[in-house]
Amino acid sequence: MKTLLCTTSIALGLALSAPAFAQAENNTDLTSVCPNPIRMADTGIEGMGQLRDAFGPFSEVFEETTGLELAMFSLSNRTAAGNALQFDDVELVFAGPSEFVLYNDRQPVEILFSIERPHYGSSFYVKADSDIHSLEDLKGHRVALKDVGSTSGHIIPSQMLVNAGLDIDRDLDIVMAADARAAVLVNGDVAAMGGGHRDIDKIKALDPDGDYRVIAKSERLPGDPVVMRGTLADDCKSGLREVLADNTDALWEALISTDRNQDKFLNRDSYMSFDGQPEDYDVIRQAYTAAGIDLN
Repeated sequence: MKTLLCTTSIALGLALSAPAFAQAENNTDLTSVCPNPIRMADTGIEGMGQLRDAFGPFSEVFEETTGLELAMFSLSNRTAAGNALQFDDVELVFAGPSEFVLYNDRQPVEILFSIERPHYGSSFYVKADSDIHSLEDLKGHRVALKDVGSTSGHIIPSQMLVNAGLDIDRDLDIVMAADARAAVLVNGDVAAMGGGHRDIDKIKALDPDGDYRVIAKSERLPGDPVVMRGTLADDCKSGLREVLADNTDALWEALISTDRNQDKFLNRDSYMSFDGQPEDYDVIRQAYTAAGIDLN
């Protein structure tokens, strides 16, 4: 993995040169303590074209504020990104809550910043005229979830079902419906759907005249972290946090200026936070354990 990524770094790297910007109140010369270019992968995007579309403006502002070139890498999945972190082939990964827990089990990682979403959590939906009023009532029924490994669409809903006293293998017929999860509920193919709090928007878009109820709702979940390789120099890690925190507004505006990120973050009242702590993600580890799902 290490050899492969190193030999393809020139082909895959998106190193957008920009003049260094004044580093606010920070006196650390990041070019002397951090790798340059500094390499970042995203676990939710495949293909360099999509990475450019999503992170081009962010890369430019990152480079202006830190003096470091940001090289974006296309990696196929979260396992590949974890391997790249482990073998020092990338320094940063734009990840999800589950990925943070997984990576933290394998090697030292830290949080650079996180994207907090006030509406990020899991809900179960049924049609308004359904005789199902609680998760316990779902026993013997077919239930749609999202994708395997999705934090809000699979892991947390599974934990909620288990906590309700259900055996997700014997008591339920679980359908991993991915992007069709709202459609199968609207069409009556399932008795309930478990997904994100905002999935009601998808349901209403498909069935604007329909009426639906929420029968269970989770607490707010931790945000999507940008994970730093723990073996980076301490001066690099602390310097990056300080410089980026000093320029939060500019970085955030650049991040959400692209169509992909505007749709993913802006319409959910999201914001960039430098207050995230590893213990915030304990709830995710607990959910994997409760649901009997292998984190790997």
